[in-house]
Amino acid sequence: MSFDLLVKNAALPDGRTGLDIACADGRIAAVEAGISAEAKEVLDAGGRLVSPPFVDCHFHMDATLSLGLPRMNESGTLLEGIALWGELKPLLTVEAVVERALRYCDLAVSRGLLAIRSHVDVCDDRLTGVEALLEVKLQVAPYLDLQLVAFPQDGLYRSPNAERNLLRALDMGVDVVGGIPHFERTMDDGARSVRALCEIAAERGLRVDLHCDESDDPLSRHIETLAYEARRLGLEGRVTGSHLTSMHSMDNYYVSKLLPLIAEAGVHAIANPLINITLQGRHDTYPKRRGQTRVPEMRAMGINVAFGHDCVMDPWYSMGSGDMLEVASMGLHVAQMMSRDDMRYAFDCVTRNPAKILGLEGYGLGKGCNADFVLLQAADTIEAIRLRATRLAVVRRGRVIATSAPAETRLKLDGRPGQVDPAGYAPRASG
Repeated sequence: MSFDLLVKNAALPDGRTGLDIACADGRIAAVEAGISAEAKEVLDAGGRLVSPPFVDCHFHMDATLSLGLPRMNESGTLLEGIALWGELKPLLTVEAVVERALRYCDLAVSRGLLAIRSHVDVCDDRLTGVEALLEVKLQVAPYLDLQLVAFPQDGLYRSPNAERNLLRALDMGVDVVGGIPHFERTMDDGARSVRALCEIAAERGLRVDLHCDESDDPLSRHIETLAYEARRLGLEGRVTGSHLTSMHSMDNYYVSKLLPLIAEAGVHAIANPLINITLQGRHDTYPKRRGQTRVPEMRAMGINVAFGHDCVMDPWYSMGSGDMLEVASMGLHVAQMMSRDDMRYAFDCVTRNPAKILGLEGYGLGKGCNADFVLLQAADTIEAIRLRATRLAVVRRGRVIATSAPAETRLKLDGRPGQVDPAGYAPRASG
């Protein structure tokens, strides 16, 4: 039998090594040692890590790469970012949003990021961002899965036409129902928005992803309401609470009640480490709260937790490079997840776990899965995070769509020429 692509001598995230991956007709045909069949293209992994593609389950592509338009966020706060986005929205054009989004998608693919869930603001009556990102979704479909969330940035009830515009966006083909209950005028309005949004999703057979309790307020309770509505409406497994930063400030006794409710309702959780550590705790002097939600505790409860990038060079965050390994690294540092098992879990938080949130079909490295994967300049997942490993090859449906030269540094010290390979400093055993 002849294959389209054969990857030789790969290490896998689960610790197996010395395996070959054969691809045919866009799918993985075999994963085993010593495959000797012919292939149109052979890729020697050299014992390095082959991973399923990175997945970003929380992003804002309508705003990405807009840094400095129309001005900078001088305070760096969430509220100034929202105000600045309000100034930028009337200036947006479909063409400009498409151009920036496509540039970001190219960057994402070069980073091995082949699936993104992006929120798109529906509080602009023109629905400029919606129109633009639906066009982008079509253009990038051959190489990147783009899932869109109808997001009423200014509040479902706080913004006059948000509810009508959200329904219009869903009718246009947006995939997921979004919301921001903590930004409504009152706590009651926030709870009412959660109920209404979940009912819309249940009626239409859609998923739900709400910016939920993105504050330092220990009394914010919208994730509790979201878990209740998920169970009431039979939405288990289709509902996600994003950010959940207020949980960092909540009383431990209340959290001991809350986490089982989230687990029972099958609600997914998304932390956004780069942004949460930047925007939260802004009213604190010292000590300062980190703001990231309780990732280890949710993991222990069996809740599916993922890490999102959230922003890249936009009104809320002036940095970012589309590197989900940077996101994983920040996530494990902020959560103080320092055991070897914790670090491997952080890699899952930017691969397998967000793939579950998006409901990606054919994701993984098993026989029959889509032939989508990344060859990394690292021996294992911990080393990949530590080094922000170079993406040596990115494969989509069995075709290499991006490559990078291996990272290396040549030294000349006191007449002693040498070469530094960061991967050579890994411990001999990863246990």
